[in-house]
Amino acid sequence: MTIRARDLGIAPAGRPGPNDAITDVPGVEVGFTTLVEGTSVRTGVTAVLPRGKADFGTPCAAGRYSLNGNGEMTGTAMIDESGALPLPVLITNTHAVGPCHRGAIDWVVRERPDSPPRWLLPVVAETWDGYLNDTDASVVRPEDAVAALDAAASGPVAEGSVGGGTGMTCYGYKGGTGTASRVVSYAGQEFTVGVLLQANFGDRGELTVAGERVGVADLAEDDPMSDTSWLAPAGAGSVIVIVATDAPLLPNQCQALARRVPFGLARTGTTGSHFSGDLFLAFSTANPGALTSHFPRADDAEFETLSFVPWGRIDPFYEATVQAVEEAVLNALVAAEDMTGNDGHRVPAMPHERWKTRVDA
Repeated sequence: MTIRARDLGIAPAGRPGPNDAITDVPGVEVGFTTLVEGTSVRTGVTAVLPRGKADFGTPCAAGRYSLNGNGEMTGTAMIDESGALPLPVLITNTHAVGPCHRGAIDWVVRERPDSPPRWLLPVVAETWDGYLNDTDASVVRPEDAVAALDAAASGPVAEGSVGGGTGMTCYGYKGGTGTASRVVSYAGQEFTVGVLLQANFGDRGELTVAGERVGVADLAEDDPMSDTSWLAPAGAGSVIVIVATDAPLLPNQCQALARRVPFGLARTGTTGSHFSGDLFLAFSTANPGALTSHFPRADDAEFETLSFVPWGRIDPFYEATVQAVEEAVLNALVAAEDMTGNDGHRVPAMPHERWKTRVDA
């Protein structure tokens, strides 16, 4: 069974959902393709389907934010223009964006063969796994993206070295995929904010857990990435964060949620390296059918109506986003295990017992 932060007594504020995962948002499904081969392949693909496979073509209100643009997330120009996310989201390594983009199109065409001619701009995001993975090799193929989409499911979500997070590192430890959720009571109802991220950022000395800067004490212990002769300064990397909610939000309110992601990351210690691509996307699954196709259809309404949380009451959703992001980073660290990969590079796992001792103290 995967170990998570709460198993070590690390419990950031807020009330998690039943799986403490992005899939606590009704309809959201997550799938992975994990590729580990020989001594140099440590990579994969992560798929997030906002409305699941059954209703993937219904757009969601969406917004995005770039804290630092040293990275890539395709399809965002159209999200900025329309405020809508019409397709699943894929996360992979830097040099696999192209095959995943093609794979997303192949999957949509296969799933909806009778649709009229399409105009598809998939969202594919990346972080760089070149320390552990031969990122220049043509390993990830379109069919791997299709397989991740096919594998998408609700319920518990795997973490650590899975999917696009397979070869990623975080704070000088093994990083990768992490997820968490928070329940928000509002207007007599309960809504969920869920987060999934691909953690590949941070310098060892920055690492902060439950308010304690634990990384400083670990600087001299098993930190092979501190030798930066391989490419870039310590702390280089990226982080992709996907925020989902079933609360009714406008597209620019989704963008506002995405802008709160850095506060959660900062609670884990990062100061946002120039060498890190930090890109965030948030969407709301509420108001199904109110955001229609970019092209007019015969059955389109002349006017649409959106229900949304008033701006003056949105703070609880900001708070939930920050709390879930912090825990998702810690879950990625706790779940990952030691890994050796390309050119013999090795990255240690976060030392569980040391963290548990500190929390207990």
